[in-house]
Amino acid sequence: MLCIGARRHPGPWTAIAARVLGAILVVDAVIFATDPLVNHTWSAKESLPLALCDVALLIAAAACWWPSQPLLVELTWFWGLAGTLQAVATPDLSVGFPHLEFFEYVVGHVGIVVTALYLVVGLGYRPRPGSVRRVFLITVAYTAFVGLVDATTGADYMFLASRPVHWSLLSVLGPWPWYLVSAAGLALVLLVILDAPFRSGRRHDPPAHPAA
Repeated sequence: MLCIGARRHPGPWTAIAARVLGAILVVDAVIFATDPLVNHTWSAKESLPLALCDVALLIAAAACWWPSQPLLVELTWFWGLAGTLQAVATPDLSVGFPHLEFFEYVVGHVGIVVTALYLVVGLGYRPRPGSVRRVFLITVAYTAFVGLVDATTGADYMFLASRPVHWSLLSVLGPWPWYLVSAAGLALVLLVILDAPFRSGRRHDPPAHPAA
């Protein structure tokens, strides 16, 4: 509905709607970060916001407020639809409705997907040339960083040490560590597919003029 409304009835309200989305995502991130502290359940192995969707939550919120920053939109689009959408389809949740963690998970993950669609489909922002390579390299670099944290703390952020307990796409990509290689290849394929709708439009863009 947001996408249709933004395309058929553009106006100042579209920016307000984006900022409301961004505010919702920020509130969700704050609740996620503070809930373990309030309940005295915080631990370095489980409570650090290092999952890719945790970072995507903040990136998507920032993109809602500063959509003119193309990298924010690109990361939101690719991470939201290549990664977070899978987490929505196959949630790794140990609690159900109406637990607070359930709402944190649903609001955050669905919010990222909605934001990605709204910015690109509704408001017309689109990935730049080279965005697939750029986002893939950023993702690999971030994954390597999280891998170091996992090795240091004994955690399993981003499921780099073992696959999730609940069924997910990783369940069919082979045993550890081979599913990491399979996941990287699949991620690249998904990025290429998500970039495909914009390629023809780029061919018709006017050439960039070199700086004087």
